[in-house]
Amino acid sequence: MATKKKTLKKSAKGTATAQPTAQAQAPAQPDPTALSIGDLKNLSVVLDVASTRGAFKAAEMANVGFLYNKLQSFLAKVSPEPKPEDAKAGGQKAPATAENK
Repeated sequence: MATKKKTLKKSAKGTATAQPTAQAQAPAQPDPTALSIGDLKNLSVVLDVASTRGAFKAAEMANVGFLYNKLQSFLAKVSPEPKPEDAKAGGQKAPATAENK
Protein backbone atom coordinates (compact mmCIF):
# COMPACT_ATOMS: atom_id res chain seq x y z
CA MET A 1 0.00 0.00 0.00
CA ALA A 2 2.84 2.39 0.72
CA THR A 3 3.92 2.07 -2.88
CA LYS A 4 0.48 3.04 -4.20
CA LYS A 5 0.35 6.18 -2.04
CA LYS A 6 3.66 7.40 -3.42
CA THR A 7 2.44 6.77 -6.96
CA LEU A 8 -0.76 8.72 -6.33
CA LYS A 9 1.15 11.68 -4.94
CA LYS A 10 3.44 11.79 -7.94
CA SER A 11 0.57 11.68 -10.40
CA ALA A 12 -1.24 14.45 -8.53
CA LYS A 13 1.86 16.63 -8.70
CA GLY A 14 2.27 15.91 -12.40
CA THR A 15 -1.30 16.96 -13.10
CA ALA A 16 -1.00 20.18 -11.12
CA THR A 17 2.22 21.09 -12.90
CA ALA A 18 0.80 20.47 -16.39
CA GLN A 19 -2.11 22.90 -16.04
CA PRO A 20 -0.16 26.13 -15.34
CA THR A 21 2.23 25.31 -18.17
CA ALA A 22 -0.65 25.01 -20.63
CA GLN A 23 -2.14 28.30 -19.38
CA ALA A 24 1.17 30.13 -19.60
CA GLN A 25 1.63 29.07 -23.24
CA ALA A 26 -1.87 30.11 -24.34
CA PRO A 27 -1.86 33.48 -26.18
CA ALA A 28 -3.40 36.39 -24.28
CA GLN A 29 -6.85 37.27 -25.54
CA PRO A 30 -7.73 41.00 -25.72
CA ASP A 31 -10.54 42.11 -23.44
CA PRO A 32 -13.65 42.41 -25.65
CA THR A 33 -15.17 45.03 -23.34
CA ALA A 34 -12.12 47.33 -23.31
CA LEU A 35 -12.46 50.78 -24.89
CA SER A 36 -9.68 52.11 -27.08
CA ILE A 37 -8.87 55.69 -28.03
CA GLY A 38 -10.29 54.92 -31.47
CA ASP A 39 -13.58 53.85 -29.87
CA LEU A 40 -13.77 57.14 -27.99
CA LYS A 41 -13.05 59.12 -31.17
CA ASN A 42 -15.86 57.23 -32.90
CA LEU A 43 -18.18 58.04 -29.99
CA SER A 44 -17.34 61.70 -30.44
CA VAL A 45 -18.32 61.49 -34.11
CA VAL A 46 -21.56 59.69 -33.22
CA LEU A 47 -22.51 62.42 -30.74
CA ASP A 48 -21.77 65.11 -33.33
CA VAL A 49 -23.81 63.42 -36.07
CA ALA A 50 -26.71 62.64 -33.74
CA SER A 51 -26.92 66.24 -32.54
CA THR A 52 -26.76 67.51 -36.13
CA ARG A 53 -29.65 65.25 -37.11
CA GLY A 54 -31.79 66.35 -34.17
CA ALA A 55 -31.68 63.09 -32.22
CA PHE A 56 -31.66 64.87 -28.86
CA LYS A 57 -34.39 66.96 -27.26
CA ALA A 58 -33.61 70.55 -26.37
CA ALA A 59 -33.52 69.74 -22.65
CA GLU A 60 -30.94 67.00 -23.29
CA MET A 61 -28.57 69.16 -25.35
CA ALA A 62 -26.77 70.63 -22.32
CA ASN A 63 -25.90 67.16 -21.00
CA VAL A 64 -24.86 65.93 -24.44
CA GLY A 65 -22.73 69.04 -24.99
CA PHE A 66 -21.09 68.65 -21.58
CA LEU A 67 -20.24 65.02 -22.31
CA TYR A 68 -18.99 65.90 -25.80
CA ASN A 69 -16.73 68.68 -24.47
CA LYS A 70 -15.37 66.42 -21.73
CA LEU A 71 -14.66 63.68 -24.27
CA GLN A 72 -12.92 66.14 -26.60
CA SER A 73 -10.66 67.46 -23.83
CA PHE A 74 -9.75 63.90 -22.81
CA LEU A 75 -8.91 62.95 -26.39
CA ALA A 76 -6.76 66.08 -26.72
CA LYS A 77 -4.77 65.05 -23.64
CA VAL A 78 -4.16 61.47 -24.76
CA SER A 79 -3.50 62.13 -28.44
CA PRO A 80 0.12 61.73 -29.47
CA GLU A 81 2.22 64.86 -29.73
CA PRO A 82 3.31 65.91 -33.22
CA LYS A 83 6.74 64.64 -34.13
CA PRO A 84 9.62 67.18 -34.14
CA GLU A 85 10.20 66.29 -37.80
CA ASP A 86 6.75 67.67 -38.65
CA ALA A 87 7.55 70.94 -36.91
CA LYS A 88 10.86 71.22 -38.80
CA ALA A 89 9.12 70.57 -42.10
CA GLY A 90 6.63 73.35 -41.37
CA GLY A 91 9.47 75.71 -40.47
CA GLN A 92 11.26 75.01 -43.74
CA LYS A 93 8.18 75.73 -45.80
CA ALA A 94 7.59 79.16 -44.24
CA PRO A 95 10.91 80.73 -45.40
CA ALA A 96 10.44 79.26 -48.89
CA THR A 97 7.03 80.95 -49.09
CA ALA A 98 8.49 84.25 -47.87
CA GLU A 99 11.19 84.09 -50.57
CA ASN A 100 8.58 83.56 -53.27
CA LYS A 101 6.74 86.77 -52.30
